[in-house]
Amino acid sequence: MRSCFFFLALLGSHLTAWAVTAPSSVEQWDVYEIELEGPSDGNPFAEVRLTGTFSDGEQSTEVAGFYDGDGVYRIRFMPPKPGNWTFQTRSNRTDLTNQQGAFEVTPAQGDNHGPIHVAYTYHFAYADGTPYKPIGTTSYSWTHRTEEMQERTLKTLAEAPFNKLRMGVFPQAHGADYMPPTRFPFAGEPHNWDFERPNPEFFQHLEQRIGQLRDMGIVCDLILFYPYGEGRWGLDRLEKPEDEQFLRYLVARLAAYRNIWWSIGNEYDFFRTKTMEDWDRYFQVVMAADPYGHPRSIHNGFVLYDNNKPWVTHASIQNGAAVEHSRSAQLYRDVWRKPIVYDEVKYEGDHDKRWAQLSGEELVHRFWSGTVAGTYVGHSEYFQAPHDIVWLGQGGELKGTSPERITFLRQILEDSPKEGINPADKWQDSRIGGKAGEYYLVYFGKETPTEWAFQLPKNGLTDGMEFQVEVIDTWGMTIKPVDKPFVTKKNGMYSYVAEGNRKVKLPGKEHMALRIRYVGGAESPGANLAPLEP
Repeated sequence: MRSCFFFLALLGSHLTAWAVTAPSSVEQWDVYEIELEGPSDGNPFAEVRLTGTFSDGEQSTEVAGFYDGDGVYRIRFMPPKPGNWTFQTRSNRTDLTNQQGAFEVTPAQGDNHGPIHVAYTYHFAYADGTPYKPIGTTSYSWTHRTEEMQERTLKTLAEAPFNKLRMGVFPQAHGADYMPPTRFPFAGEPHNWDFERPNPEFFQHLEQRIGQLRDMGIVCDLILFYPYGEGRWGLDRLEKPEDEQFLRYLVARLAAYRNIWWSIGNEYDFFRTKTMEDWDRYFQVVMAADPYGHPRSIHNGFVLYDNNKPWVTHASIQNGAAVEHSRSAQLYRDVWRKPIVYDEVKYEGDHDKRWAQLSGEELVHRFWSGTVAGTYVGHSEYFQAPHDIVWLGQGGELKGTSPERITFLRQILEDSPKEGINPADKWQDSRIGGKAGEYYLVYFGKETPTEWAFQLPKNGLTDGMEFQVEVIDTWGMTIKPVDKPFVTKKNGMYSYVAEGNRKVKLPGKEHMALRIRYVGGAESPGANLAPLEP
């Protein structure tokens, strides 16, 4: 239900009435929006400053407003908790300042768990504590294609395993000959843009799609800059002040969406017109403009960004070789002590370039290698088709064999400890990840064992603990429990084995895994979280 609040203010020597429209209630972590009537003369995008302060009497948050065209201004707020809230506006224009109102925030319902933040050092959780384990895909330009194509993409996503989608703000040249973009982010025309005048219609459409992803439970990992326009429209030629104005406008519009992540650049080092200092500054501009602290990353081409910098929340990595084995996948964790997301590990497809020639089996293998290493892995695909209609660039339908198996992996992840999977003994057996004394995944990758002698690193274990073992075929998507639990007994300084030295029979083929869960017997003495010594 929407209601109107009418206020009077003195403009010069005249008494004038104007409207502020705002809802009387909103759900926690949803978008609360104030709409104001204001001046349209001059350039309101550049000349009008507008903020709103929101308070429940205990905490206050100031957020920037923005001009949405046709004399309409908006301020968006994502309330962090239920209760009675008020707002008050401030502006350099009399008719926009000191507007006030009150509203109720009701508790979050259903699948609304709030925005996502880093948790347990290497992992993620929603604001209400629900674990978030990213299973991402990439479709750079899907919002720039035909409406029919966009709807097809949404339908595909609704049936796919992905809970994160990497996508660009700007259009991509690839595929644009057949499906040219019809909306652009600025007033003007290609190579003659007015960068001081954003195009509200473009951003209204973008946020509509982001809202639809939110309602599907999908994070929008929004790429703010990438070099894929290839100079076609002149959108990759913004100067420094224009960059910053664009970023502030974008964040003001989108930060209240709980499913937003900021990817500052994709293959950022392929830009020849931007310096490392520029990328640092973009991070800082976004961080300062976003009152909610949404996750922030930057994606490399050849040159890794220094992800130790304080404005980086997690590392977004392009490195297919790193996840060919779990022993290498885990190394970046020690470098940055932040979540590691391998957003690009090469793609499933039949491209003539090697970055999109993976078989579905190989891509799924890389997902599992990254998973037991305590990291996260991303998907996309590029199967050649008429008019360059490929998932990576345009969306549409998925053609590969990996998504079904990634769905299977996601089901296993959702049933894993909320603290995430971490390497169990990185010095000795990187094939094992999990939570000490409670839960383990063992992934054999390209090995073809016919048996596995039960043996786990000592952390969290004592004699007499009982563990159920299940044999997982990661490609065949089957889970088969082993008869009766395995009972632990100490084995020297570093490990525990099973009483009777029991072994698990395996089928002698690639891509097998084990899931091992504590089911009873002696209680865990508690895990020593320090890594085992070499």
